[in-house]
Amino acid sequence: MPKLIKNATIIDNEWLTLEKDATIDAVTGKALLPLALYLENAAALSDNSNVGVWIDSDERADALEPHLNNIAVIAINFPKFVDGRGYSIARILRDQLGYQGELRAIGDVLHDQMFYLKRCGFDAFAVREDTATEAALAGLSDFSNSYQCAVDEPKPMFRRRG
Repeated sequence: MPKLIKNATIIDNEWLTLEKDATIDAVTGKALLPLALYLENAAALSDNSNVGVWIDSDERADALEPHLNNIAVIAINFPKFVDGRGYSIARILRDQLGYQGELRAIGDVLHDQMFYLKRCGFDAFAVREDTATEAALAGLSDFSNSYQCAVDEPKPMFRRRG
């Protein structure tokens, strides 16, 4: 079973990520549905805690606003290491829309990104298959302090000082 970093702990990833061309019939067990499939079936899925949604970097998080209380897991796909739109999507979900559930980074997720992903509100990470999960976990603590405010620390450094 693939591994997942969640709340700074390595666990088994029990969630299957469905492809964009999947149908609702493919949902068995815990599944992350593509945004379009989820929105198409949102009413029928509203009470299903085994269904989450994944958003591609070119999709809009605000489409989920009316459904946020019903979604246990939202995954944001990073199709390429250099595509940073997922950071903005995470901040929109956490800061503007108030999403409180699990926010997972999927796709081309590497050790170098972990600390910054956490600062934007991610609490779970499915790192790339060729990346050592243990090494990626260490990336969550690459730095001991941050000067700026973010989701994980709402006060800037000068407000935290004595």
